[in-house]
Amino acid sequence: MTEPTLGNNTEPLPLRQFGQTNLYVTPLCVGCSGLSSMPDVFGYEVSEGQALETLRAAFHSPIHYVDTAAGYGDGESERRIGIILRELGGLPDGFVLATKVDRDAATGGFSGDQTRRSVERSLKLLGLDHFQIVLLHDPEYTTFENIMKPGGAVEVMLRYKEQGVIEHIGVAGGPIDLMIRYIETGAFEAVLTHNRYTLLNRAAEPLLQRATERGMAILNAAPYGGGILSRGPENFPRYAYRDADDVTLKRALDMQAICEEYGVPLAAAALQFSMRDPRIVSTIIGMTRPERLKQTLDLAQHPIPEEMWERLNAVGNNTEDL
Repeated sequence: MTEPTLGNNTEPLPLRQFGQTNLYVTPLCVGCSGLSSMPDVFGYEVSEGQALETLRAAFHSPIHYVDTAAGYGDGESERRIGIILRELGGLPDGFVLATKVDRDAATGGFSGDQTRRSVERSLKLLGLDHFQIVLLHDPEYTTFENIMKPGGAVEVMLRYKEQGVIEHIGVAGGPIDLMIRYIETGAFEAVLTHNRYTLLNRAAEPLLQRATERGMAILNAAPYGGGILSRGPENFPRYAYRDADDVTLKRALDMQAICEEYGVPLAAAALQFSMRDPRIVSTIIGMTRPERLKQTLDLAQHPIPEEMWERLNAVGNNTEDL
């Protein structure tokens, strides 16, 4: 484990190789799920004006990696990003944008045809002619056999890759055993896990180990556990978008107390827990306000003594999947 070195809040961040590909990304990534305004998930709305201002700030920040998905607001996140990309005359040089193919919002179907529709709509909404990275999103909502069958979602993604429409493909989802099953197919160059590699939950450890052995790019999303580690367990006693159980809540309160002893924000510890792991190429942070960019960079650089890490790890190391 090494402390992140990011320079100041205006200098470009150091780049990391995206697995075994020729892409390089910043160690922080702007997550755009909340920018679609999904109050049922996040508990608040985000106006189009606020989303656009956040995106303008993001594309002028040291963070040169943006992550979205076709399913965020059923295309609304991509539509809003597309507005800014058109303002900028396209994706700025040096920036990497990743999106995800999603199941049908109305039927839940995840066929090969739906994958084609998802890709084509994303190209249109974003105003792009190709993608650097596309991830298969939330495959746990259908079966492995359906996704991997001839003519299914993965075969369609690979065909787009052969055509040059997609440069690199990956998989993003929840259940760790299922995610390992997908990466073992050898079809993917990247894997994204969320809410399962945080101060409070280390369930993704076997996935990280296996993906590292395969030379894959590993992306870690939701290091704040959906808000409990950024807003604080007393203000936001929820983990992974649902009420936190008693064990998780107590662990969060104990960690907050340790951080207060050292004068370290709990959010800084949560963010750096992910960033200091050399296996993780980039940590994805959802941002819905322009000021969150500077706040995130500040948290990423806050000094944390090694002794504090030892005490945080001693509080608990939950490896139970959600």
